[in-house]
Amino acid sequence: MKMRKGMSAIKKKNQFQGILFTLPAILGFLIFTFIPMLASLYFSFTDYRISNMPQLIGLQNYIRLFSGEDYFFYKALGVTAYYVLLSVPVFLFSAFLIALLLNNEIKGMAIFRTIFYLPSIVPVVASSMIWAWLFNPDFGLFNSIFKTFGLPQSQWIYNEKTVIPSLVLMGIWTTGSTMVIFLAGLQDVPKQLYEAAKVDGAGYWKRMRYITIPLMTPTLFFNLVMGMINGFQVFSQAYIMTDGGPNNASLFYVFYLYREAFQNSQMARACACSWVLFVIVAMLTFMTFRSSNKWVYSE
Repeated sequence: MKMRKGMSAIKKKNQFQGILFTLPAILGFLIFTFIPMLASLYFSFTDYRISNMPQLIGLQNYIRLFSGEDYFFYKALGVTAYYVLLSVPVFLFSAFLIALLLNNEIKGMAIFRTIFYLPSIVPVVASSMIWAWLFNPDFGLFNSIFKTFGLPQSQWIYNEKTVIPSLVLMGIWTTGSTMVIFLAGLQDVPKQLYEAAKVDGAGYWKRMRYITIPLMTPTLFFNLVMGMINGFQVFSQAYIMTDGGPNNASLFYVFYLYREAFQNSQMARACACSWVLFVIVAMLTFMTFRSSNKWVYSE
């Protein structure tokens, strides 16, 4: 009986200590995430311009968005969807290709891995300024190289048709974190499978098709979901480099949300926009998870 009471006291003490250690994380989530989310949901049903007290107006903010009264809403959705559809496959392919190249046991490979990862930790403001110079149509490095070889020059981020592909090209430079995840997945593939395939006469492409790619689908799935979510949240490039131009061709959704909130002082409309984005991302993520049973390998 005394032993049971002792064990119960130890268990309660451990529970108390566990709650105490997790309390900062719980409080951080409640104060900085959950409560602001509830507040933004409430504000989305109000008329709130920062300078006035919120007044409930029901679904008017959402009706205004979907009715087409605000032209920039659908424009921002279209631009962001175009960026996601173009950037996610390009980023995944380039990161996977780099990971394949770096998944070799040769001298100095750690240095190359560090070099490819370094751009991911460069502040986005610094990298944006560098790429703004590279994309400059008059004295930028890219057009200077094209001019040297007699190739046609481009307006890059200063042209409506090329601004999104240019920003995608810029994004390839920062796929180091995705590359590291792919590299970890590649190193986790059992070596004996490759050895058995070689004994059976399988070449490089067959090993890639029947061993590497199937076993990498869980890692690919993770990077796909994260890349899709990050694609819908792109903001800094438009804010620093293009200001949403030219002619709103790079008006990303989060940049449009920022303009509504902090330039037009329409905080309630911005809250409604944020919840629309939340629902879109949640639905796409849910659809991706539902489809994973058909193409993601699991033991």
